[in-house]
Amino acid sequence: MRIEPAVQLVGHIAVPGDKSISHRAVLIAALCDGETRISGWGRSADTEATVRAVRALGVRVDEHDVDTLRVLGVGIRGLAEPASPVDCANSGTLMRLIAGILAGQEGRFELIGDESLSARPMERVAEPLRRMGAHVETTTGRAPLVIEGGPLTAISYELPVASAQVKSALLLAGLYARGETTVVEPVPTRDHTELMLEAAGARVVRRAGSVSVWPAERLELGELEVPGDFSSAAPFVVAATLIPGSELHVHGVNLNPRRTGLLGILERMGARITVYNRRRIGGEPAGSRSTSCRSSRSPPRTRTVGASSAARASCARRRRTASRPSSTVCGRSAPMSRARGTASASAACRFAPAAA
Repeated sequence: MRIEPAVQLVGHIAVPGDKSISHRAVLIAALCDGETRISGWGRSADTEATVRAVRALGVRVDEHDVDTLRVLGVGIRGLAEPASPVDCANSGTLMRLIAGILAGQEGRFELIGDESLSARPMERVAEPLRRMGAHVETTTGRAPLVIEGGPLTAISYELPVASAQVKSALLLAGLYARGETTVVEPVPTRDHTELMLEAAGARVVRRAGSVSVWPAERLELGELEVPGDFSSAAPFVVAATLIPGSELHVHGVNLNPRRTGLLGILERMGARITVYNRRRIGGEPAGSRSTSCRSSRSPPRTRTVGASSAARASCARRRRTASRPSSTVCGRSAPMSRARGTASASAACRFAPAAA
């Protein structure tokens, strides 16, 4: 591979669907009544493990495209006891979140993973689930996990260490628990689970420093769009702020404030960042952002625009080319118009470099 210095980064890109949200979309859709159509799903080894896991529990998942799924939910208590262990592969997110769901199901469930996952701590999720009444066995504090689900009782639990995964597991278990389940956080963590549960119809109350959930009898999502992964966009964003004369639009990107701390830092350093076409995608805040760079060599482009025809064309091309390996076009004024990922013509970002 040969990489040459770029004179400018100009154009429109879309990035793959957010992985954390993609996990939750499949898991919560499995608990819904009826069909959920998920678009913009971020395909990866970890999220594919989540699809295999819910299939092993009796849920039908049809893959219509590289980033489009159709999940036929079995209802909140409809998961089936599998004939063999559920393989979580290398995904700690999957193992911890699905443990919370299975704690409220009837049956015996064994969760296994690869060598790396089997070395990660699991008592941090097993211990509070036991407090709720679930029977959870770990292997010296790690995977494999054996869960015997049943009736649960709500608890108020203060996380000893901030963890979105543990918080999410307890909130999912709280859907089956009698009473109000509350998780207290030492510092705020990503809130994708509570946002999606709200979108599905669960009763969720968020307060400063805590979140509560109540039992649910029915969940329903219908159509769900996964916004683009901000972490995947970050390298392009930083590059656009460094190269004079750049103007980069990132479309359909997740703008959840618990995921976008980088933007605040770049703005404090002088980057020109504009948000436009704000909306919510899958319950998450999203929009269009732009970044530009001032330089004595190249004046910045400072206009703020809506989704252009070029952006819409890029989004359409993404669906036709999504199964191909993604590529980055980087060169002298080269447009970045073929990035693979979940794109939305009405949600984008434009980035430009800081003043010299």
